[in-house]
Amino acid sequence: MGTVVAIGEAVQTSGFALAGVSVRPAEAPESVRAVWQELPDDVALVILTPAAAAALGPDVLNAPRPLTVVMPP
Repeated sequence: MGTVVAIGEAVQTSGFALAGVSVRPAEAPESVRAVWQELPDDVALVILTPAAAAALGPDVLNAPRPLTVVMPP
């Protein structure tokens, strides 16, 4: 079983920690990409803020693993 990670602005992702999600705050696009590169292999689901999704681009979002979901704006 994999883990769940939330990446993006702290204000939008911090609440996920209450559900056991590993929250990785990243405000700037460079930070988002750095956090993405450091994800462990056991991550099954990544929850992204809209800004984080934009920083990663469609190629990453359409990859088969890990599953990604973008929070509504």
